[in-house]
Amino acid sequence: MTETMTHGYVADGYGRVADAFRRNFEHHGEIGAAVAVFDGDTPVVDLWGGWRDSVRRLPWERDTIAPVFSSTKGVAALILAMLVTRGQLDYDEPVTRYWPEFAARGKGEVTVRQLIDHQVGLHILRGTRMTLADLRDLDRVAGVLAAQRPAWTPGTRQGYHPVSIGLFINELVRRADPAGRSIRHFLAEEIAEPLGVDFTLGLDADLGGDRIVRLVRTNGLDLRFERNLPWNQAIPALLRRGPLFRALATPDLGMPEDFVRPEIMSVELPGSNGVGSARGLARIYAAGLTGELPISAAVRTRLADAGPVPAPDAVLKTTTRFHLGFRKSCPTFPFGSADHRAYGTPGMGGSLGFADPHTGLSFAYVPNRLGLTLNGDNRCLRLSRAVFGKTTRRSGTRGEPQRAATR
Repeated sequence: MTETMTHGYVADGYGRVADAFRRNFEHHGEIGAAVAVFDGDTPVVDLWGGWRDSVRRLPWERDTIAPVFSSTKGVAALILAMLVTRGQLDYDEPVTRYWPEFAARGKGEVTVRQLIDHQVGLHILRGTRMTLADLRDLDRVAGVLAAQRPAWTPGTRQGYHPVSIGLFINELVRRADPAGRSIRHFLAEEIAEPLGVDFTLGLDADLGGDRIVRLVRTNGLDLRFERNLPWNQAIPALLRRGPLFRALATPDLGMPEDFVRPEIMSVELPGSNGVGSARGLARIYAAGLTGELPISAAVRTRLADAGPVPAPDAVLKTTTRFHLGFRKSCPTFPFGSADHRAYGTPGMGGSLGFADPHTGLSFAYVPNRLGLTLNGDNRCLRLSRAVFGKTTRRSGTRGEPQRAATR
């Protein structure tokens, strides 16, 4: 057992979260992490602890930031919801209404919804070996994307696009936004700066410094740590084959722990390289949930809909569901309230951000030890269960924040 200093505060009624957070360090191999919960626009949990760099023995501090991998996709989906609210995008219109070149190779009838819900079979970029330098040229990226052929008839199957979907969404945003902004600039100008949150897409060299974490990959043979990686994914990954491995390798971005390298941080990967704090990620979801972000009540209702029934995923090889660019809670990946209307996205290694319409709560967890999981890291799920053990609505019953016990 390891005793670790934890810092921050929790509001009355959320002490179980602080207890679960400490247990992750003492019993479950946590190195450094942060968790945040907002009730509406009010923070009710803001905790951090451990080491941001365990080699140099640098503590995780209040302003520490970390890569969140695919948790970035939820922020991109909120940007799409803002464009839908403004009438600049429609989930049910063909992508070609905004991006005519996308029609190539049988994609002319693909709708925005089908694309962002991973139903088009564009998870592998074929016929190209894109480098990091290529990814900096968004016009070149757009040409490569438009030329792709679907792996199946669009709308007939679901298959997660771990890296490529961010590139497709970025080009869709560039075409739909009257200012022609990419997601990086849209996020900075319309979300991060107005809300005052610590969350960026990628990271300029002068912005991170010592604040950014050192990522640590869990050894696949180390049985001390819980994991949720089924054998039908673990074995192909070890053999460097299978649809998920190929999807993660196009373009090839290296190992997960490499995501703090400046050359990866400097490119725009709207499904993969968001960087920020748990507080910042939870605050963004809170602003989307309350309407502080310019997302209309009608669109917020659509995001909160039950969504499609869970379906087998051709890439993840598990049952899950997507809805308007988000992962939705479901029996194989439950988060938030028991009604499964919560929406968000998990990230490789264990991060997770989501909004829960039933309670009005928003949640985010960011670690630097990268676990092995497809459907929720146990460290994170323990924290989520501590928040949502009771599913009665909490908004309007806020307590005064209390200092977390420090050990």
